Amino acid sequence: MSEKPTNPVATDHAEPLSGPSLSIIAMDDDEDFRQYISGVLSQQGHDVRAVGGGPGGSSEFFAACESRLPDVVLLDMKMGRTSGEEVLAELRRRWPRLCVIVVTGYPSLDSMRQTFKQDVFDYLAKPFSVEELNRVLAQAAAALGLGQRPQDRLRVELGRHIRMARTQRSWTLKDLSDACDLSVSQISSIERGAHLPSLESLLAIAAALGKAPSEWFEASGF
Repeated sequence: MSEKPTNPVATDHAEPLSGPSLSIIAMDDDEDFRQYISGVLSQQGHDVRAVGGGPGGSSEFFAACESRLPDVVLLDMKMGRTSGEEVLAELRRRWPRLCVIVVTGYPSLDSMRQTFKQDVFDYLAKPFSVEELNRVLAQAAAALGLGQRPQDRLRVELGRHIRMARTQRSWTLKDLSDACDLSVSQISSIERGAHLPSLESLLAIAAALGKAPSEWFEASGF
């Protein structure tokens, strides 16, 4: 059994939910921590599922992700026989863009460096306060557009991918407008995520940029 701090969370009350409601899966081998974090986050309006890190824990965890992919994973890195590092590597293989926040006790600088190489959003060292957890979740939601409706996320992500493809060609908005026969204002609105393009418009933009719309949908998590 891995060594655990006696008070994994430093406060015992839930703060009001300041950001969007998130779908969260917490994986930790400390049952008290799982119960506490589930209670705190659920009271704030988040949808929380907690999975143990014992034998079979990783199978249960990945089954939960596959059944309904969360917005955020809270992942303990020190779980006895279950390797948090291996779970994180597999998460990155399956869902490269999934937001992962590492939660663990007694982190070393080396472990933090190795963890951040695998593109985690942030690192919370136990004991941490509810306020610290709320801050990190709010930052993740704002930075990654978490907690939005699927159509809202798709609108923002498609706009981002179209803008990236255009700038990779060193095209101006006018260049793309001429190539796909859409107005500059239409393309600008799509790139900003203000409007979801029609199927006809999306196909015209993709053809002009030499891209397959399916690539953009897949990269956006759809």
